[in-house]
Amino acid sequence: MSHMSVSKMSNITIRSVKATGLQEALAALVALLIDTVDGGHSMGFLPPLTRAQARRYWLSLRRDLQAGSRVLLVASSGEKIVGTGQLVLSPWSNSPHRAEVHKVFVDRSLRGKGIGRTLIASLHDAAREHGRSLLVLNTRRGEPAQELYRSLGYREVGILPGWTLGPAGQRYAHVTMYQDLSA
Repeated sequence: MSHMSVSKMSNITIRSVKATGLQEALAALVALLIDTVDGGHSMGFLPPLTRAQARRYWLSLRRDLQAGSRVLLVASSGEKIVGTGQLVLSPWSNSPHRAEVHKVFVDRSLRGKGIGRTLIASLHDAAREHGRSLLVLNTRRGEPAQELYRSLGYREVGILPGWTLGPAGQRYAHVTMYQDLSA
């Protein structure tokens, strides 16, 4: 799967990483996650994020990738992985049309160049390929990601005050957003 039309950087390619390819991408994914978390975007972690913690996280996805219940996409510029995003497919019989968008992030030095938009467009393509039309995500309120998702057609459902904690114990509100791709 390659989706480059949305990115302002013409050399960005998007590909799916299967369980068998996780080891090959691991070092780059670890570095990207550490860069993101230590740069102020928690992604479920507190800084400073150790290499061992980041490695454990990525390797924990192997089972879902093997089962086909999770899609892991990476954005690359040449050989370098510069962004990633995930789609978690609902396992429930009453929601085969639903998926959650997880951990979409881009190398700090390359933000604002359309890579995130390209990743999300590719996640939408993957959702359609898996018969999923209702996408849900959660992001920190007031951050640039919220505006990015809004600009891509996501609608806010509600705000969860104090959903996550920062390194000094501060509480951050998060917003839940959705998009119906069939609409």
